[in-house]
Amino acid sequence: MICKHFGECASCTLYKLSYKEQIEQKLQTIREEFFEFYSGYIDVFTSNEANFRDRAEFRVWHEKEKLFYAMNGFEKKKIVKIDECHIVNSKISTLMPKLLEFIEKNEVLSHKLFGVEFISADRVLATFIYHKKVDELWQKEACKLIDKFYILPIGRSRGIKAVVKSDFITQSLNVLGKEYSYKVYENSFMQPNSKVNEKMLSWAKENSKEFGKDLLELYCGHGNFTIPLSENFNKVLATEVSKNSIKSAKENLELNDIKNVQFARLSSEEFVKALNKERVFRRLEGVNLDSFNFSTIFVDPPRAGVDKETLKLMQNFKNIIYISCNPKTLKRDLITLTKTHKVEKFAIFDQFAYTNHLECGVILSKI
Repeated sequence: MICKHFGECASCTLYKLSYKEQIEQKLQTIREEFFEFYSGYIDVFTSNEANFRDRAEFRVWHEKEKLFYAMNGFEKKKIVKIDECHIVNSKISTLMPKLLEFIEKNEVLSHKLFGVEFISADRVLATFIYHKKVDELWQKEACKLIDKFYILPIGRSRGIKAVVKSDFITQSLNVLGKEYSYKVYENSFMQPNSKVNEKMLSWAKENSKEFGKDLLELYCGHGNFTIPLSENFNKVLATEVSKNSIKSAKENLELNDIKNVQFARLSSEEFVKALNKERVFRRLEGVNLDSFNFSTIFVDPPRAGVDKETLKLMQNFKNIIYISCNPKTLKRDLITLTKTHKVEKFAIFDQFAYTNHLECGVILSKI
């Protein structure tokens, strides 16, 4: 991939390397960093080299009557005006210049516009962020964007969210030849690279098909992993602290006609206390923890990794599936987990091509 903004826009940091060289460098780094835990074959799942991001955020830069998309530069406080972005998917990249040209000519839509966020699946949802109050007049003008560009516009300003038509899109993911559908709401977490996400889901499902019994999942989000993995287990209990994510996860369960999953709105720390019978939570009403016969725990934590009490809990399970967006905290957590478990499989997933970021997958079994 070649982009004329390489070297200026700080979004892509590995622009001097070919994509093959990027993968080789990332793989070598992982081999060296995790050699003490695992020296076997590492599964490598690559990204498309261009048009791979289904989620993107841009500032909007004003120069008199002219508008530009903008990103942070490599130099401190430097803003880079961009007129193309080859890492976003084709729907977004095709839309971007046409959308900005239209908004530029509309005083209501352009005035004090600070940024635009895109998420893309069956259609594009665009959130417009303002340093002014988003009012009824804005909503009236934003309706024009639906017919002209077939997008779903949302306006945001301090304390206000204006939904013009809908605040979610529907994403379809293919996992080992089967299609799954997900509602993805505006301002909620969504894996940015859907093709690599499909590979992560397929890897986790393929390598857990013999685990049997019941699954405990922590940090389940909107059910991204929950739904395909549920078919490998008798029952699943999935937890997530976000109220909106749990709402979305339950809707996605119905969308895919999954019957063997229960959700609980608890943080990982709260769930540990509940399972150890240290505290009773009203949010667990209707969930009988004693009815589960867990063989496996699945975690996909934030960049901070897993807290100490949850790590202790994980050591009680026969099988552990750990998806990590931060190799540094994964390495830290494996120091604890490998006291009781052995790393059986290791994978890397290149969600963020042209950057140093990398997702890892590890499967451990009880020693």
